Amino acid sequence: MFSDRYRKWKGMNKTEEQAATATEQEQVVEQEQGAAAVSQAELEQVKAERDQLADRLARLQAEFDNARKREAKERADFRDYAVGNAAESFLGVLDNFQLALKSSGGSPEHFRTGVELIAKQLDEAVRNLGVVAVDTAGQQFDPRVMEALGSVETAEHPDGAVVEEIRKGYRIKERLLRPALVRVAKNAHTQNA
Repeated sequence: MFSDRYRKWKGMNKTEEQAATATEQEQVVEQEQGAAAVSQAELEQVKAERDQLADRLARLQAEFDNARKREAKERADFRDYAVGNAAESFLGVLDNFQLALKSSGGSPEHFRTGVELIAKQLDEAVRNLGVVAVDTAGQQFDPRVMEALGSVETAEHPDGAVVEEIRKGYRIKERLLRPALVRVAKNAHTQNA
């Protein structure tokens, strides 16, 4: 009933309305097919872009892994080279120690002179590597580069001064390799004043 009034109001009969509805449906179907066709083309484009990005990501990951492995190998090669250079400077010292151990006879003075020469050679090899001794003689105790093994009561040295070096400390540039072991002056007169 309502649809009859609507048709009359619109001025259409039932056949015209069916034709209009069919035309509208065809238009909707055509639009959906066009949208589907566009969507299919867009979908193919998006899939191609995705595949390109996935391929690029895989290549970048492979390049990163190769760079990481190459850097690790170069670091190991450099370490081996550095150790080889350091060891080479000590081979002469080792040879001289072996010669001294093989020698038989001779006076203790000759043996001592030989060991002193080997010690000088070893000291030179260490200096060539850039390793220098921490200076402690007559210095004030410095906990950054020294370890105190004890104190010695004395009036000859100021309080806190290094009295005796037990073991040398060494550094390479600003890096401390090992602290010097020392005994420090403890002046009873200075503490009471």
